[in-house]
Amino acid sequence: MAKKVAVVAIGGNSLIKDKNHQSVEDQYQAAKETSHHIVDMIEDGWDVAIGHGNGPQVGYILRRSEIAHKAEGMHEVPLDVCGADSQGAIGYALQQNLQNELKKRGIKKAVATVVTQVEVDRNDTAFKNPSKPIGSFMDETEAKTREKEMGWSVVEDAGRGWRRVVASPIPQKVVEFDAVKDLIDAGVMVVTVGGGGIPVVENEKGELEGVAAVIDKDYASSLLARNLKADLLLISTAVEKVALNYGKPDQKWLDRITLAEAKQYLAEGTHFAKGSMAPKVQAIIWFLEAGGKQAIITNPENIGRALKGETGTWIVA
Repeated sequence: MAKKVAVVAIGGNSLIKDKNHQSVEDQYQAAKETSHHIVDMIEDGWDVAIGHGNGPQVGYILRRSEIAHKAEGMHEVPLDVCGADSQGAIGYALQQNLQNELKKRGIKKAVATVVTQVEVDRNDTAFKNPSKPIGSFMDETEAKTREKEMGWSVVEDAGRGWRRVVASPIPQKVVEFDAVKDLIDAGVMVVTVGGGGIPVVENEKGELEGVAAVIDKDYASSLLARNLKADLLLISTAVEKVALNYGKPDQKWLDRITLAEAKQYLAEGTHFAKGSMAPKVQAIIWFLEAGGKQAIITNPENIGRALKGETGTWIVA
């Protein structure tokens, strides 16, 4: 019987329930809940690669770095290293919870986290127009000083203060793909492309080097799914289904749409917010255009029901 391979993308915000549950232990418990639903997929015969977001977590790492720098003169942590740190920590939480859940159910299956680099084009136009806010708010004096001394791009953010902005380039290559594929082929559950992957570029010598950027985790998970020729791309988010005109009086929940309909709705530009649902739909469009057959968007607690066709938004080729 042929293996069924799914790539599951988990949002970094899904590990933080609300502002009162942001601690490491709180995030661990959220990972525990999500792991329960992913192991349901294993029981149903799927082999799974898991991608995850890291936006809030990288923000915390940066904030700790800034505080330590100001208070004690400690060196600051570069953004690409913050991404690597978060991959290890979130991977650890998911990996351990998955292992515990598998053991509880008597399922013999290995789990591994791969610290994953994702190559981007050094000439991507996103580098000329940094737009992704990261890190803490600053006053104008500090922002301008960092802009001059550290080469940061900074912007004033809606009257709340100044923030650093970085590029969000399109992922081109999962550097550790061969290792990830070997693990999946061997039946190992793999946590990979964390936070969209650690962004790297190839320099003039053909060597990889990290860059200050943020890769969309749904785009990276889509790239991974395309390369794996996965049977399913499942994007786990905060809502049970996708809606047209979300939050408006004429809101309409979507149960099942085609690739053509998804492209039409996205092109109309009014249905899906740029910072939330739009990249998820775009990631699925790329997956289906490359030969993928089906994708689902739903929240973690409804993954099992969605796979049975009872809920979630299915997008099919």
